[in-house]
Amino acid sequence: MTAFTARRTPVHKGPAGWSAILPVQPAPIQLPGNQTVDVAIIGSGFAGLAAARRLRQLDPSLRIAVLEASRLAEGASGRNSGFMIDLPHELTSDDYAGHGDDRAMIALNRQAIAFARGAVEDYAIKADYFDPIGKVNGAASATADALNRSYADHLTSLGEPNERLDAQGMQDLTGSRHYVSGLYTPGTVMLQPAGFVRGFGEGLRAAGVGIWEQTPVTTFARQGQGWTLTTPNGRVTAGKVILANNGHLESFGFATNRLMHVFLYASMTLDLPADTLKQLGGQPRWGVTPSDPMGTTMRRIDTALGGNRIITRTCASFLPGMEPSDAALERTAAVHRQKFADRYPSLRDVKQEYTWAGHLCLTRNAVSIARELEPGLFAATVCNGLGTARSTLTGIAAAEQAMGLQTDATSHFAAEAPPSKLPPKPFSTLGANAFLRYKEWRAGAE
Repeated sequence: MTAFTARRTPVHKGPAGWSAILPVQPAPIQLPGNQTVDVAIIGSGFAGLAAARRLRQLDPSLRIAVLEASRLAEGASGRNSGFMIDLPHELTSDDYAGHGDDRAMIALNRQAIAFARGAVEDYAIKADYFDPIGKVNGAASATADALNRSYADHLTSLGEPNERLDAQGMQDLTGSRHYVSGLYTPGTVMLQPAGFVRGFGEGLRAAGVGIWEQTPVTTFARQGQGWTLTTPNGRVTAGKVILANNGHLESFGFATNRLMHVFLYASMTLDLPADTLKQLGGQPRWGVTPSDPMGTTMRRIDTALGGNRIITRTCASFLPGMEPSDAALERTAAVHRQKFADRYPSLRDVKQEYTWAGHLCLTRNAVSIARELEPGLFAATVCNGLGTARSTLTGIAAAEQAMGLQTDATSHFAAEAPPSKLPPKPFSTLGANAFLRYKEWRAGAE
């Protein structure tokens, strides 16, 4: 018998801010004892829900169980910045440009976005939670402006539309004089990620998919031609299993010393009162990623998304143990307050109501793991910093693989090389964190 036991389950620090600003969720629905299904999916984030929906599209008769260790949108899916990006967004590069001709990857990203749009329509997810308004790369220095120009040249060579904003244009958008320029691209969808994921999960439930919360899988083992998954609430017997647990793939013993567990940190202001909004100016909704990938991401949202708030996201930690410390959360909260004050000096006393850490998973060679690991066991993992679009795509691909299909998505992931090995510990941890600190320092005002 082949068995895989979880060495750890997800640990979250700070509230999932996007979920915290929405109405309180109903009581969790846990696994109601032993179940038998055709496909069991571990993880209810973007990948797991996408896999469940794609399976239902391919065969509406399938019995599907999605097993979530915590709650819908309380994990990484409620802790990201909500950018569903279609264009090259390589975090290890200087200006996000990919390698060579990225048209095939752009097409796949847009397939994932169209799939998500279909879920919005099918499950009556609030339209404000899926807003196709595009995004801006903001530059706060001449060096960063040069990165924007380089990225714009790359996009133009691919035939992708982009528009340069000058300093006044950035102020008109954000209400801040911090930026010297910006690069607008129209294809990004701005999510209220927790609202989207909650609606996605409830839509699948209404369609007959079992979404079981507070049901961590502690062990799964091959039993004959299928699998048995053990949870504190009972066992699930499944013909096939999809691991949609991103970096926690390694917790079950796969891709050991090949996954880079990075935590990013964010803070969100309180709901800004009317007089502060008047002082702020700018537009009510926008998203700005930094021209330097290690800079600071900013977002502004309005009442329909959970309040008139500004989100600041910066700082990164390489943590192989997959658990950030309280001290790291306190340190980054202070950095966020300063980054916010740099952009809005007249609002420096505005309170940051929520601060949290979010887990993302990368590989050194920027590949995902979306393939069959063993007969009947599939992975939809490793987002490489593109959690909303890439995870959706891996979920689609894993479902198609499980049904024996060959598609553009499955072919893409099958053609990728295995993840590169990391240097031995502690060199990998020390080196990665030193590199992150250097990149943050170099990003400077960004």
